[in-house]
Amino acid sequence: MSSEQQSSAPNVRHRVEGPKNHYITYLVSILLTMFAFAAVIYGGLSKAFLVAFLILLAIVQAVFQLAVWMHMKEKDHTFPIIGIFFGAIFGMCGVVAALFWIWW
Repeated sequence: MSSEQQSSAPNVRHRVEGPKNHYITYLVSILLTMFAFAAVIYGGLSKAFLVAFLILLAIVQAVFQLAVWMHMKEKDHTFPIIGIFFGAIFGMCGVVAALFWIWW
């Protein structure tokens, strides 16, 4: 055997992020939660705006959580992302169907 043989697995270095991104995401999550509490406590906002604002904050927080804590921003996470996307669509369809059933 030759000493120049290459192994079947390439020598790939993994990038280590460290705790910096986790700290930033934790602080962003706390800030988004504080904004949600402040919007509800303020009480001067219309109900429609308040619900839309809270849903927007929840979506932004979920994206941060998925990207950093669940590592969805990394390579080769296509199928979990597709599964979460379709799960969210089915969940929204269920909510819309329930609301339609209640108010129709």
